[in-house]
Amino acid sequence: MAGDGIGEEITEATLEVLRAADARFGLGLAFEEAEIGLKALAKHGTTLPEGVLERARASDGIILGPISHLDYPAPEEGGVNISGVVRTKLDLYANVRPARTRPVLPAKGGSFDLVIMREATEGFYPDRNMFAGRAEFMPDPDTAITLRKISRKASERIARRSYELAMKRRKKVTLIHKANTFRLSDGLFLEACHQVAKDFPEVETDEAIVDAMAALLVRQPERYDVICATNFHADILSDLASELSGSLGLAGSVNAGDDLCCAQAQHGSAPDIAGQDRANPSSLILSAAMLLDWIADKRGLDNFGAAARAIDAAVDAALARPETRTPDLGGALGTKAFAAQIAGRIAEGVAG
Repeated sequence: MAGDGIGEEITEATLEVLRAADARFGLGLAFEEAEIGLKALAKHGTTLPEGVLERARASDGIILGPISHLDYPAPEEGGVNISGVVRTKLDLYANVRPARTRPVLPAKGGSFDLVIMREATEGFYPDRNMFAGRAEFMPDPDTAITLRKISRKASERIARRSYELAMKRRKKVTLIHKANTFRLSDGLFLEACHQVAKDFPEVETDEAIVDAMAALLVRQPERYDVICATNFHADILSDLASELSGSLGLAGSVNAGDDLCCAQAQHGSAPDIAGQDRANPSSLILSAAMLLDWIADKRGLDNFGAAARAIDAAVDAALARPETRTPDLGGALGTKAFAAQIAGRIAEGVAG
């Protein structure tokens, strides 16, 4: 599902890289495309046509390009928030957002490697916390109210995924909250997380209030390993962490459930550069690598894991040289040329 703006360009770039990985590692990939977003709205009267979600549910993995949700009409006029629907209807509750610095690129903070685990199915998002209706309304023209939902089930499962990930990394989880103000909702989140923590005695657990965490990420990002947070808090902190690491355009991301996973770039649709062959496809390419790694872990397929590592290495090698970067990082390569060099490195087995 390529999405809007630069979505088609970076999705095609990602597919070129995946085809190269498929040819080298024998993944047996097949792709099916579904039109969504503004083009679908013009043709079908909705940004998410009937049947697309069912086809996605029946697949082994999903690639979702950036969407221009801010430009969509109201939901009742066909402007479905595709990201929200994909996450809630397919129960892709864990939005996994790694952020790491690379020695070859200037970072805005210190050297660090962390992952933000974002609960993606509830929180301060009015399209995903009600059984019926929306959790945002106006009782009068001058008053707007938004409700926040935090449940024990959602808190426990994002915490469990966070601790499982920490066991594979540096065995530290930081819980983000604002329980000093949101005593009931963030209090419930913390209670649920600490209950899960008891099953992982090897993992160190600490806490941070969300506003303090924004300062701490700037000051000492190297302190952190896995950061677990509710939807709204994690959404903001993950963009901060990715930009500190060098660029939001380098931030891979997946929305993972128990049985299905969706690769989705962290950044937006950038309509101002759409169609100009200027977009950096790294975020979606790295997200697709994360999807392959998820499949490898779930199904015990070593070749998928090897393909994911090869994609990561090829992107890092391209970023190591100014002449093989995209314009946003001081290079001159367009979207197509950047994807072609990544695909070429994978095909040849060359990372450096």
